[in-house]
Amino acid sequence: MEIHLILVGLLSLCSLSLSQVCNTQLLENVDFPGTDIKFEYSPDVDHCQQLCTQHPSCLFFTFIRPDWTGDLRHFYCYLKTTASGNVAVQKPLEGVTSGFALKACTPELQPCLPKVYPDVDFFGADYTALFTADHEECQRACTQDPGCQFFTFVHEDFGTETIRFKCFLKYSPSIPAPPTVRRETGVVSGFSQNVHLPQQSTTACEGKLFPSISVPQSNLKTLPGVSPDHCRALCSAHPACTFFTFDSNEFKCHLKNNKVKMETIAKEGSTTGFPERFCQLDENWLKVAHDGVTLHGSDIRFELVDDADSCQRKCTEDPLCQFYDYLTEAFSDRDFWRQCYFKRTITMPAPPKITKLEKVTSGFQLRSCV
Repeated sequence: MEIHLILVGLLSLCSLSLSQVCNTQLLENVDFPGTDIKFEYSPDVDHCQQLCTQHPSCLFFTFIRPDWTGDLRHFYCYLKTTASGNVAVQKPLEGVTSGFALKACTPELQPCLPKVYPDVDFFGADYTALFTADHEECQRACTQDPGCQFFTFVHEDFGTETIRFKCFLKYSPSIPAPPTVRRETGVVSGFSQNVHLPQQSTTACEGKLFPSISVPQSNLKTLPGVSPDHCRALCSAHPACTFFTFDSNEFKCHLKNNKVKMETIAKEGSTTGFPERFCQLDENWLKVAHDGVTLHGSDIRFELVDDADSCQRKCTEDPLCQFYDYLTEAFSDRDFWRQCYFKRTITMPAPPKITKLEKVTSGFQLRSCV
């Protein structure tokens, strides 16, 4: 009997998938071919690993390093998964590094990214620019600006003289926006109460919303939104957003940019408002449960729980969970009743494109390093 129990224990350990084991190993010149979810851009393998950790279904990755010579896919971070949770194939390949998500470790959800990258351009996502003496001052400017997530600095010997010493401040989303929001009977949804909000002050905000008012022009970006308060948080986090309109019929948050004028029209189902800046962002919207609304997709996992309150509490307790869906007994398929789905999106600094470019230096804000 004792031998039998030992064998069962060993078999159980062997059957654990990589998703359940903390594995920090990086495999240089090893490729995990296939099983791609998508690719993102990363300046190095550590950033790629953090992206994989934050992606809801990524379990491992392959990063194409700058010394890769096969083609022009430098800085590609391939996020990967399998149904078993284990790497299907490993192959030797020069110029790549592979590794594993840190979900089973103690992940840093606001990772410190102190490195700078000479001759690397974080292309796009600019919202403002200024002139600074060097890349260190440019990084300090980015760190001091709550909306800045990363930067590119142009050195004094760059080819185009007119942009020498120019510091480009750049943005990527830091507030979770579910990929799809829609009405669905039998679903209760909401957010973790531990979602990180970029606070700028301890002074309480006095926000103002204008129901049944829309701004049809001046679109900056449209995101899925759950409520006017969620939309206001998305606008507040975007440094170029000057006001917003939330459409409750389509669950769309329209971020707007116009520093000259705001032309409004009357429209039922729309709410317009301003970002909250230079004050403490309102966190009450994180506590609200939305009955009959699903935040579809981006699932990490699910648990069986008794009610929607328990689902929100479980999501709040899980450091990876940002939002959730709970399926009640009013849901159409009884096989899904009482299931609580934990969800998240990538909210760490993530440049939309990275390229090689001589005489520039790029890097990230250091607010997360304090």
